[in-house]
Parts: sequence; structure tokens; C-alpha cells
Amino acid sequence: MHRMKAIVSEKGQVTIPKAIRRRLGISAGTVLDFEAAAGRLVGEKQELSEDPVAAVTGIVKRTRGVDDYLSQTRGSVE
Repeated sequence: MHRMKAIVSEKGQVTIPKAIRRRLGISAGTVLDFEAAAGRLVGEKQELSEDPVAAVTGIVKRTRGVDDYLSQTRGSVE
């Protein structure tokens, strides 16, 4: 195992080295779960069981058309 270093910023942020991100499949939007264990910081990539966008798609039911809605909320524009 090759060790790599990173510096913690004033805001507590750390950049994960590119080689590690690539090896673990970590990209923008990946959720990491952290814990302190035996004096070490352990981060674990969370696998999403479902696409978060797909999980909420279609939960809002429309009762009227977009034009009706805009007309009611914005008033008539003529």
C-alpha cells in the first residue's frame, strides 16, 4: 500500500489524492461516511442503492397544466 499525504485547510477540507479517488471510484457527488477508530480517520464510500434523482421523480402530482399554474401565480400577462 502506497501512503499519500494531504493538508487540512483552514475550513477543515482535505483533497483526496487523484490516484486514490480513481482507484476507489470516488468522484464529485460521491457520499463518504467518516468515523474515528483507534486514533485513525476512516472514510467509507457509500453505495447508493438507487439514483437519488430517480427516487424523487414523479412524487409531485400535477393537478393542472403549467400555463394554468403560471397564470394563477403570476397573474394574467397580456
